Amino acid sequence: MGAAYTILGKTFQPHQLALATIGLVTLLAIPKPGGAKKETTPQINASSPEEETFIKEYLAKHDQKHD
Repeated sequence: MGAAYTILGKTFQPHQLALATIGLVTLLAIPKPGGAKKETTPQINASSPEEETFIKEYLAKHDQKHD
């Protein structure tokens, strides 16, 4: 029937090993395909605390309009 490999006392055909390898690599390469995405926000580099407060309030106010 052709070549077969014995691994831990079990006999495997080459096509079984190929499919197992492809499946394992796919699972390792795509660990969470439907996982939650992390929301990114830009860093605020304000020169004063008042400016930082103004920017945060401005963004919060305009973000509510788009929701």
